[in-house]
Amino acid sequence: MGHERVLLIDDDEGLLHLLKVRLTAMGFQVVPCTTAEEALEEARNEIFDMAITDLRLAAQDGLDLMDELLLIHPTLPVLVLTAHGSIPNAVEAIQRGAFGYLTKPFDDKELSASIEKALTQQRMRREIQRLKVLVKELYGLENVIAASGPMQALLQQVVQVADTNATICIAGETGTGKEVIARVIHSNSRRAREPFVAINCGAIPESLFESELFGHARGAFTGAYESKRGLFQTADGGTLFFDEIGEMPLAMQGKLLRALQEREVHPVGTSRPVKVNARIIAASNKDLGQAVKKGTFREDLYYRIHVVPLTVPPLRERRADIPLLAQHFLKLNAQRMNKDIHGFLPDAMQKLMLSPWRGNVRELENTIEKAVVMATQDMITADLIHYLDTATEGQMKPLTEAKADFEQGYLKEVLESTRGNISRAALIAGRYRADFYKLLRKYRLHPADAKAVEQENSEKIPGP
Repeated sequence: MGHERVLLIDDDEGLLHLLKVRLTAMGFQVVPCTTAEEALEEARNEIFDMAITDLRLAAQDGLDLMDELLLIHPTLPVLVLTAHGSIPNAVEAIQRGAFGYLTKPFDDKELSASIEKALTQQRMRREIQRLKVLVKELYGLENVIAASGPMQALLQQVVQVADTNATICIAGETGTGKEVIARVIHSNSRRAREPFVAINCGAIPESLFESELFGHARGAFTGAYESKRGLFQTADGGTLFFDEIGEMPLAMQGKLLRALQEREVHPVGTSRPVKVNARIIAASNKDLGQAVKKGTFREDLYYRIHVVPLTVPPLRERRADIPLLAQHFLKLNAQRMNKDIHGFLPDAMQKLMLSPWRGNVRELENTIEKAVVMATQDMITADLIHYLDTATEGQMKPLTEAKADFEQGYLKEVLESTRGNISRAALIAGRYRADFYKLLRKYRLHPADAKAVEQENSEKIPGP
């Protein structure tokens, strides 16, 4: 109840103060207002869990105010108070969207019962969501198979840091299970009953980053038809997990740093900060230290999130876990596909053990799933693993890696085609000379290399 905020409106200042005292004693955070204009301003700047308004206000009807509040927060429960209780007024209030109706005078029990009834549905929705997350976390725990030494060492570190509020930075290649480790940390902390909220920093357009993280008020920008809580507010009391934080735009890194330092956020389109209390866990498949040196990641943010560093080992360094992981994925997929498959033949398991697993646990999981799909016997045979090895050799790279490979190859071709002539190369590439030089430095290319290649090729051509 401590996180629930109530917007309270009454033009009788004495009653307003009394209601605020009562609600505060019940554990709510109360924002009192004496006018409709003041209440609407608060509603545009803050997210509330409930509103309580008098039916008769000095300058505006309470039901008209309710209509405007519901335009800003469509799911906001509104409780209407009146000293002029009548069935027609009650019916009109309910028809126009009020959750409940309370006639003055009323005692604390009536007020508490009405508020509890109004908030029950919202609490149930939050609880259902929490249970869904908890089930997912418990499912994730089953995937933490740690027979190998490196994983045992990692889990010992997890046990040491889980029940603290320390900020954690998890390093590891793509597919190693960084989010699973983050969920394990959360579910073994004092925050386990609160939300675990994950954000993939590489999947959000830069223009939407601030709104997603900090929230926004209705009308803050085109398309903002209603106020929205940001991920920081959604994770309040729990854990906020930044996956692939190295992909976060530089401009956003500065705003994130400020939020972490001040423990408050500024929703887009609002003037007041909102206090937040979320534990931060970050993860990256990049070397953030190198990113700091390259200028793509802020040094001050790096030190802010790098309080407790953890590293998830790649699958090739924890091969003792492969048989257990493979059997685990086999069981899950066989049950899901309703197939009676018991295990792996020795030569199939040998191929699994010898694979380099560039995609780590995620690649192993996909490999087993495809093997189960193709299996026609009650055991996985080596030919299925061989078939999948061949199929996965050309697996797609992450976008940033593929883009870098393309750029480097393209620059080499342009340099060779122009025999190292920078002016012509820049013209072909559609870049200014200065920008073209920056690209060459980025990939450590030099015009002389292209000239050397051209000379080497000409020497190989026999003369007439």
